[in-house]
Amino acid sequence: MTVKDKNAARYREAMSRVAMPVHVVTTDGPGGRHGATATAVASVTDSPPTLLVCLNRASTIHTRVTENAVLAVNVLSGDQEAVARAFARSSGGREDDRFATGEWRVLATGAPTLIDAVAVFDGRVIEAREIGSHTILIVELDAVDASDDHRDGLLYHRRGYRRDEAAVTATPAA
Repeated sequence: MTVKDKNAARYREAMSRVAMPVHVVTTDGPGGRHGATATAVASVTDSPPTLLVCLNRASTIHTRVTENAVLAVNVLSGDQEAVARAFARSSGGREDDRFATGEWRVLATGAPTLIDAVAVFDGRVIEAREIGSHTILIVELDAVDASDDHRDGLLYHRRGYRRDEAAVTATPAA
């Protein structure tokens, strides 16, 4: 085992201890429709509304997003673990039934969006940069939607799905 391999294993173990919101990233267009579960999503700025999304270059979702140049980020609620699991499995590049789980619509770009997601971010890839095994995508948003209810979010923590119970009971700081 090399030092880099050992550090990679330690990095993965350390990151498993960080609770991350669970998203389903989707796309549709000339490259085809696809979706995958992801945690590597972050806000960049609100002017213009922009997200950062990291995708593994070996994945089917990466290939399809690259060809379509659009994607939607669907933020899952604590009661949507079945959706997360459906989109977490490998398709091997084949069409499958993952979109049979949940109800879907399109907003601005044509990428599928989950009707009852906690929030949906729909946009165009405006920049991409390869780092190691992944590509960092900068996505300028064309549409944003958020649910009116107060459902807790779904988290991925210690290699398992968890409900974000603390978000329901937390009191905002003054």
